[in-house]
Amino acid sequence: MSSRFPFTANPIGWFMVALSDELKPAGVMPLHYFGRELVLFRGQDGVARVLDAHCPHLGAHLGHGGCVVENNITCPFHGWRFDGSGSCVGIPYAKKIPPAAMLRRWSVCERNGMIFVHNAPDESYAPTWDIPTLAEHESPAWTGYTRRRWRVRTNVHEIIENAFDVAHFCSVHGAVRLPESTVTMNGPLFQVRSQTAFDTPVGVLEGDIDIHIFGFGMFTARYRGLLEGIILATLTPIDDEYVDVRLTFTIKRLPDEAATAFVAQQFMEDACRQLEQDIAVWEHKKFLARPLLCEGDGPIGLFRKWARQFYPVATLRARAI
Repeated sequence: MSSRFPFTANPIGWFMVALSDELKPAGVMPLHYFGRELVLFRGQDGVARVLDAHCPHLGAHLGHGGCVVENNITCPFHGWRFDGSGSCVGIPYAKKIPPAAMLRRWSVCERNGMIFVHNAPDESYAPTWDIPTLAEHESPAWTGYTRRRWRVRTNVHEIIENAFDVAHFCSVHGAVRLPESTVTMNGPLFQVRSQTAFDTPVGVLEGDIDIHIFGFGMFTARYRGLLEGIILATLTPIDDEYVDVRLTFTIKRLPDEAATAFVAQQFMEDACRQLEQDIAVWEHKKFLARPLLCEGDGPIGLFRKWARQFYPVATLRARAI
């Protein structure tokens, strides 16, 4: 449990661990997320799989030198072979496989050009929902993805809560008035619709923002105004102190290709600037279990009630959220 927060840094849910194009056919990648060592590999059938990384034989890391044979991964040290369920299915020099020759299997979902892992305390926590497929993914009406990445000293809870803290949009990001927001909750989905206006070099720009939050690992922000754009944010705990933050950008194409490129660049740069303004606060702030809220702060309390579903009870300190 992180000393900075009264709850685990690793809530239950889907978290992105790699881009699909980073894992080639028969590819192997070492991962360090959730404070653990994992191995990601793609079988000859094209399916991505994730296991605990260290071979139960003598502890070699399968992500460093391991290779894929058919749909299994082979340990680089002694050639023990494991299938996607984590079972040892072959030892080149032994006829009998020890019954305990097992690795933990992690549930995997590949969507929208990304690979997600379902984090939970153990395998008894089966996924109860899926990452949705975005209608705009690979649509010719939208630009190809551009991406940016940060390693941030914070907790995924703080980043998601930031979307509900409407007052900071004025003081930090230059909104000319408090956003007018409505919220909808449905299980792991939390939707926030806002109307806001920002002061820009070309004047005050009005727009609508529709945010869909899917657990703590992913949210989409759709902007509608002078442009139609989408930011897909993925947040993955690295350990108790740091989060891997990735933003993926796409906008609806304009009639003019040069104008499309210019607007897409400005859209991305403005979003990155706003995120980095927040990072400067997140990395030094203290989480307050009972903050002193006032009118105009937004639905922070409502968010915290919704958030409890992603925390095993044993990982919460008394009245943490």
